[in-house]
Amino acid sequence: MDKRIYEMHAEICKVFTNPKRLEIINLLRDGEKTVNELTELAGVPQANVSQHLTVLRQNNVVTTRREGANIYYKIANPKILQACDLMREVLLEQIKENEKLAKRML
Repeated sequence: MDKRIYEMHAEICKVFTNPKRLEIINLLRDGEKTVNELTELAGVPQANVSQHLTVLRQNNVVTTRREGANIYYKIANPKILQACDLMREVLLEQIKENEKLAKRML
């Protein structure tokens, strides 16, 4: 594979290293929302939500549309949600495996 692909892959993976960004992605799972809606649902200041949305938009994770004074955010590609779900499944499997190992050691 071209080295640039690995670099791009690494960059997009960095987007998913922040728990609040993952929460925002999950909040957008059910459809588009405004910054105000996301702020209320995530329980963090609007400035923080806006910063995270900027990162997500710059990396093509979310897209926007304007309606009057409101900007609506939505997931750009449903495969993003599939990737998040897959990683969550891997994490849960690892947790279960670690629990089994801990029980054996006791």
